[in-house]
Amino acid sequence: QLQLVESGGGLVQPGGSLRLSCTASGFALDSYAIGWFRQAPGKEREGVQCISMVDVVTNYADYLKGRFTISRDNAKNTIHLQINSLKPEDTAVYYCAVGTLGPICPPSPAGRYTDWGQGTQVTVSS
Repeated sequence: QLQLVESGGGLVQPGGSLRLSCTASGFALDSYAIGWFRQAPGKEREGVQCISMVDVVTNYADYLKGRFTISRDNAKNTIHLQINSLKPEDTAVYYCAVGTLGPICPPSPAGRYTDWGQGTQVTVSS
């Protein structure tokens, strides 16, 4: 059974860092583009970044560039999302999902992802 499981979330103070993980079971991530998304309370889910099979990164939210870094660890069948200089407005549930274009990142996130994980909560607060 194909499954994605996110982990690494938690409570962190403003200015801190977190590394989120998205680990797959039932299939190999190395043949797919994988995206990270987030949904803040009362807001719609938004795309953050995607990484293609050959590690080309697509940014879905330009205003997050520089603080968010997606990376792939095929040996562990895991995609990471490093988040630095965390702000209270980064508080959200973070999800990963499989792109529907196979090895290529969808140019836009809407309706182009499947097999969502259950999410991991990130709370930024002092």
